[in-house]
Formats: sequence, C-alpha cells, structure tokens
Amino acid sequence: MSKIQDCKIIAIPKIHDPRGNLSVIEEQVIPFEIKRVYYLYDVPAGAERGGHSHKEQQEFLVALSGSFEVILNDGEREKTVVLNKPYEGLLIANNIWRELRNFSSGSVCLVIASDVFEESDYIRGFNDFLQTKR
Repeated sequence: MSKIQDCKIIAIPKIHDPRGNLSVIEEQVIPFEIKRVYYLYDVPAGAERGGHSHKEQQEFLVALSGSFEVILNDGEREKTVVLNKPYEGLLIANNIWRELRNFSSGSVCLVIASDVFEESDYIRGFNDFLQTKR
C-alpha cells in the first residue's frame, strides 16, 4: 500500500529563453505511461476538487497558472502540498486520498494520469478509503 512518502514533487525540465520559458513533460519526467490528460480551471472561490483515491491509477498534478493546495492522506498521515510553479509537479501514488482546495483566481491544474477514466478505479468515500487501508 502506498504511503505519503511515495508522493513527491518532481522538477519539470525548464528551457530558459528571453522570449518566454518552455517546459516539457515526457515519460522520462514521470514514472508512468501517459494515458490521459485533463485540466481544472475556473474553480469558484471556496470550491474543492478531488475528494477521492484511485486503486491503481497514478497522477501527476501541475499548477500551470496560479496556485492551489493538495491535501494527501494515506490513512495514517496527512500532508498538505502547495503547488504554484509551472515547472514542478506532484506525483500522487495510487491508494492515496487527495483533496484540492484554496484555488487562487485564474489557477489552472493540469492532471496527467497513468490510465483512462474508469469509475471502478475510484474510491469516492473517505471511510471506504480508510477501510481499504486496513
């Protein structure tokens, strides 16, 4: 079973240029094959996203613009990570509960996933999540 320490910040290569920087996310950056990419934006003030865990899927989150907090829980420990740099991402292992909150105005959260959407991979209730960790 995954633990909080399996979730980590990973630097995304950054190419400096006076015309504007460029960052590239390839499979050398993240430890899984990319199967799905989506992004969250226009999140209203005070709204929360996430609130689930994945049985198998891993995710890599990047704050492309603005900032937000990711609250991670492995059933024993909880940790809050602030994402606010487009050249860093958070790798979230499977079997980790995650909640996203405190989105700044104009923030964009990019999510790169190790698998396509599959409802059966989700654990959507926190108590159900805790049961799987026992």
